[in-house]
Amino acid sequence: MTDTDSITEHDMSRFDHRKYSPAPKVTGFTRTWPDQEITRAPIWVSEDLRDGNQALLEPMTVEQKQKLFKLLVDIGVKEIMVGFPSASQPDYDFVRWLIDENQIPEDVTIAALTQCRDHLIDKTFESLDGVPKAIIHLYNSTSTVQRERVFEMSQDGIIDIAVGGAKRVKENARARPGVDWRLEYSPESFSTTEMDFAVRICEAVMDVWEPTPADRIIFNLPNTVEQVGPHYHADQIEYFCQNVKNRESVIVSVHTHNDRGGAVAAAELAMLAGAERVEGTLLGNGERTGNMDMVVLAMNLYSMGVDPELDLSNPDEIVRVVHECTGIALHPRHPWVGELVYTAFSGSHQDAIRKSLRKQQDDEPWQVAYLAIDPRDIGRDYQAVIRVNSQSGKGGMAFLLERDYGINLPRWMMLALAPHVQAASEKITGELGSPEIRDLLFTHFDRQTPISLVDYSVRRAGEGQKISVTVTENGEQFTLEGQGNGPLSAFVASWNARTGDDLMIADYAEQAVSAGSDADAIAFVQIKSGTVRIPAVAEDADTLSASIKAIISAINLSRETDDTGQRGGLTALAS
Repeated sequence: MTDTDSITEHDMSRFDHRKYSPAPKVTGFTRTWPDQEITRAPIWVSEDLRDGNQALLEPMTVEQKQKLFKLLVDIGVKEIMVGFPSASQPDYDFVRWLIDENQIPEDVTIAALTQCRDHLIDKTFESLDGVPKAIIHLYNSTSTVQRERVFEMSQDGIIDIAVGGAKRVKENARARPGVDWRLEYSPESFSTTEMDFAVRICEAVMDVWEPTPADRIIFNLPNTVEQVGPHYHADQIEYFCQNVKNRESVIVSVHTHNDRGGAVAAAELAMLAGAERVEGTLLGNGERTGNMDMVVLAMNLYSMGVDPELDLSNPDEIVRVVHECTGIALHPRHPWVGELVYTAFSGSHQDAIRKSLRKQQDDEPWQVAYLAIDPRDIGRDYQAVIRVNSQSGKGGMAFLLERDYGINLPRWMMLALAPHVQAASEKITGELGSPEIRDLLFTHFDRQTPISLVDYSVRRAGEGQKISVTVTENGEQFTLEGQGNGPLSAFVASWNARTGDDLMIADYAEQAVSAGSDADAIAFVQIKSGTVRIPAVAEDADTLSASIKAIISAINLSRETDDTGQRGGLTALAS
């Protein structure tokens, strides 16, 4: 054996895909879910206080659980798993606080989890004494690997555990007749359980609990460890829905984990396959890579025009409370609610957003490039939609100036300003705000010396206008008089007559400006001198004053040279 062979075998033993097997194909059903559409929200079930809590390095205190419970109620979650009261004293105490302090709204049902052990079931019911209604969630592991390698039991032995637990639950429920008990069973690790066995064990529990269409059993089918794609999970759910008996007496629920990153997709496709109920956590906290993110799935529905039946209009409050209770910070690119998800740094993205927003009408469906929803729907305004760094382009800086100062840059001014913005951003290796961009505009394109405006007057002269402009240049004051089709052309004509220059106005724009400026008007002018176009800007109390000052700015710029000796430093704009 060569050294190369040895290295190859060593590497393959460390990272060798051959030790894993594809999942067996799901058969025995008719696949219809790809042709379905989601038209309504599922029954939402929060697992934040149980599955999410047990995944924390430092589990929540009772006070933190109280705060998170209130948030869940406020956003509209109607079924809330409140813990594992038979296994944890803090969970037990929290359940008692909810009941003794009358903290459960009438339209909210709490749930408690228990294994199929008599003493744990008994303690779970004890923790719920006095509750008006509750869900008892019973579970045991059913997968092949759990049966064979953990419990060393046959399928029949595993069914006996589930049936024994179901009977104990029924006994406890009958002993408390004044409570509206709802019963839920999970074949834990359903996702790696043989499908025919999953149906068989659920039907065995069903035979004990005897559900009816008016009092349905909840079968929760957990994707406990996500090992296959969401399409495969959808096949499993549809198989179950088509093969379980008394389907009209069953609520099919799913509980997906995110080991492959597909928890939300798996839950969404499961709904297409027949699932009516979804368990998850706010922002996806949970064991390993987390549980299904309820906020993401709800926003997915919202963006498709489906009422999620949750109030997510203030996601920043959700993020804040979850962070305070779990200690887990939210990634800035978290779907829908991350800090940067509605922010564009790319120049092409910024330009498309800016143009789309200008055309978007209030009475039409949302159609804005790169924004799947209107950020204002969830409490985000347009302040952070476009931000400028060295990767940004003309559209971004134009958007910021328009949004914050009411300055609409002509395209030729965008072209002239963009290199200065990029250079400034690269210099600081970071982001520029609208004040910095505005400063760059006036720093590079507003020159009121050495020639400065003193005064002017305009009067009609036949079909045109006559202007008289008094300026100073290096301390010398003189007056220019000219005539033209308008005051600006008359001013340029008078300047050319005095100096012998060949200036002409190539383009021009003026406008009123919003708060943020000491002036009320801004003007842009592009002067053509020979083969060079010189853009300039100025502001003043009115548009005519600003326009005259913009021409003076262009004249001053035309006399400047850059380090290469180019006139006005504007070779990029040479025609």
